Amino acid sequence: MRFQAAVLRSYEDPFTVEEVTLRTEPAVGEILVRIAGCGMCRTDLAVRRSAGRSPLPAVLGHEGAGVVVRTGGGPDAVIDVGDHVVLSFDSCGHCRACRGAAPAYCDSFASLNLFGGRKEDAPRLTDATGEALAPRWFGQSSFAEYALVPARNAVRADPALPLELLGPLGCGFLTGAGAVLNTFGVGPGDTLAVFGAGAVGLAAVMAATAAGALTVAVDQHPRRLALAERFGAIPLPAATAGLPERIRSLTDGGVQYALDTTASSPLVNDALRALRPTGILGLVARLHTALPLEPGTLDRGRSIRHICEGDAVPGLLIPRLTGLWQAGRFPFDQLIRTYPLADINEAERDCDAGRVVKPVLLPERGSR
Repeated sequence: MRFQAAVLRSYEDPFTVEEVTLRTEPAVGEILVRIAGCGMCRTDLAVRRSAGRSPLPAVLGHEGAGVVVRTGGGPDAVIDVGDHVVLSFDSCGHCRACRGAAPAYCDSFASLNLFGGRKEDAPRLTDATGEALAPRWFGQSSFAEYALVPARNAVRADPALPLELLGPLGCGFLTGAGAVLNTFGVGPGDTLAVFGAGAVGLAAVMAATAAGALTVAVDQHPRRLALAERFGAIPLPAATAGLPERIRSLTDGGVQYALDTTASSPLVNDALRALRPTGILGLVARLHTALPLEPGTLDRGRSIRHICEGDAVPGLLIPRLTGLWQAGRFPFDQLIRTYPLADINEAERDCDAGRVVKPVLLPERGSR
């Protein structure tokens, strides 16, 4: 089966949209999905800074959504041809974390999602010359017209929903909303500060507003602060003098929860200082350098932890988020700008420059 996909051939060069060949049918427990749209996530772009750990050439993309066109079946199969699905991260399904409803902490998370896919995966995608492309990225490789994925990755969606826009619910929006709803368990009257109003941070703001919390959003971009305010947060520029004191004054002595999406050491320390006693700071961004904590930031019972994929079980959280969207309480579609797959490099430039919060790539049909 031949179709178009965006291939990253080196860490420095642009994506190239080219014809690739899928050399296998779905095995038991797998499905073939015709991609309707795929979000571009910072994790996709971070491959360029992965110091050679992510194998190339590869088809990236891990916020896909589409229609199932073939299935390998199996004794536990619950997804059928014609189903609309949102694709999320891969997990083994049998380790202690997976059995404990914590698939984001799967023992095999890194190998399955970041560094080469499942050990049993033979080369499945090749380019026009027959060169093998790297195994599935996050179980998907959905910067393409089609993606062959484990059925475990897929969550059925209501066919009435705008399928081409749903992909980011599988990672970026799931991460921000999950941190608020799952990790923190935010409810009416709680207080939250979100540092960084990108896709993850704004999803957190929307989820907190839907949960009835008082939320402060911190960012350096006025346009993103305006979005945060539209979604119910109190906007504060990152350069605000005495930022922690200002947050404490707005929240009656400090916030119970803070979420940092920036990995900025000064902002992480500000977030800790903005917490009330016993408050919790969650980090979702990957740290690339040492994190120096200032004296006093972790006293009085304050704590800090990393949050992966919003502590989510995708099959539970994604339907919850689409239900909130249908009720007008999680307007994630307002963060999205769509691009043809052929314009993937423009989408990357706009994302890097902050001109768009969440690019979504739309494949053009023409496979055979």
